[in-house]
Amino acid sequence: MGVDRQATVIFDYGEVISLAPDSTARAAIERISGVPAEVLWPAYWAERGDYDRGLAAPEYWRRVAQRCQTTWSTTQLQEIWAADVASWLHVAPTSVALIDRLATRGVELALLSNAPADIAGALRRSPIVRPFSALFFSCDIGLSKPDPAIYRHVLSELASSPSETIFVDDREDNIVTAKELGIDAHHYTDAAELESFLSDRLG
Repeated sequence: MGVDRQATVIFDYGEVISLAPDSTARAAIERISGVPAEVLWPAYWAERGDYDRGLAAPEYWRRVAQRCQTTWSTTQLQEIWAADVASWLHVAPTSVALIDRLATRGVELALLSNAPADIAGALRRSPIVRPFSALFFSCDIGLSKPDPAIYRHVLSELASSPSETIFVDDREDNIVTAKELGIDAHHYTDAAELESFLSDRLG
């Protein structure tokens, strides 16, 4: 894979570079919380957008507990928080290897993730972000995908035009918005398909 034009490739993190939290991790959070899965996870996701945009963890989990009609002790909250953060830090080796190959070939890489401050803080010190020249987290910007404003912010910060930018994400709504802005976007399903797409784009 060689680069025959200048291009910046922007990667999403969750379920592109990272693995989705597995059943063991989810079961641990359910056990600590004492809340059935069918109640806990809708509450978890209903408040996640604000958490991703900068809401502090204690307030996020207070809101989740309120939706679940329960309360948690400080110890429970700490264990739930730790289990949740840890569940998002496991990465897909094939995706990481592809990113390393792109970096070796001189492709400019950036990260754009909907991530709360707790996960963003861990990722900033993570070995997997070393190939990236820029890291963008929704918690810092106060915006989250698929809001067009977050894409415009990133393009401005990178001084990259949409036509010079490739975006990779696993969520269709995020891809749709990127394409509407003129970004060459790829809906991620697996690393082999992504590598084929990038080979076609980058040469």
